[in-house]
Amino acid sequence: MCRHIAYVGPAVPLGEVLVEPAHGLYRQSWAPRRQRYGTVNADGFGVGWYADGDPVPARYRRAGPIWADLSFADLARVVRTGALVAAVRDATLAGADAEAAAAPYCAGRWLFSHNGAVGGWPGSLARLAARLPAEELLSLEARNDSALVWALVLHRLRDGDEPAQALADTVLDVAAAAPGSRLNLLLGDGETIAATAWGDTLWYLTGPGAGPGRARTVVASEPYDDDPGWREVPDRTVLAATRTDVLLTPLKEPPA
Repeated sequence: MCRHIAYVGPAVPLGEVLVEPAHGLYRQSWAPRRQRYGTVNADGFGVGWYADGDPVPARYRRAGPIWADLSFADLARVVRTGALVAAVRDATLAGADAEAAAAPYCAGRWLFSHNGAVGGWPGSLARLAARLPAEELLSLEARNDSALVWALVLHRLRDGDEPAQALADTVLDVAAAAPGSRLNLLLGDGETIAATAWGDTLWYLTGPGAGPGRARTVVASEPYDDDPGWREVPDRTVLAATRTDVLLTPLKEPPA
């Protein structure tokens, strides 16, 4: 379920990453090429981006399909950024959270997205949720599995964990508590990207951006074009990336 993408590199219009590519996130909302679960990503979308000189990202999220939002089309044409996280949400059961359930979630400089599902939700994560301070539980943006997974990640970040480590340890905890979960997590801070491949597809692209020598990295659920530079991330892997480097580290299955 869902498709998501993160970008760090030269400042470009949002649409250059999300709309203009032949198989970009915009098109993935109704015609994904590699989505294994679900078919139409029409239950919300969101994009978070960074402006020069401001470490706190802006967000635009809606409960409906991305193709029906003309305001987003205007934003994507004129808003420029050197870093973003965006997602389209798979059609799912009706809920009261509306756009609050749409990624990316945000806290401080962080933007977060979850592509997947937690098995046995919500009972499977009751013990993990009980470890969080009451204030953090009461601050959840939505009442779904992704929002709680984000709270678990954020708790580790606030305790000083590096981004990739916070994602990896959260995935292992959730996978142990809820076997069979799909936990492709994506985290950005305006300078770096961290992600996990756990149960669904994840790809990355590096190389020059808009201009010679202007490095950029894209991490996405699936390639947005047919550039031969796209590389698939093996399942059970954590990724840590900057504009110029990508590091892949295998993750071990949690004990049975």
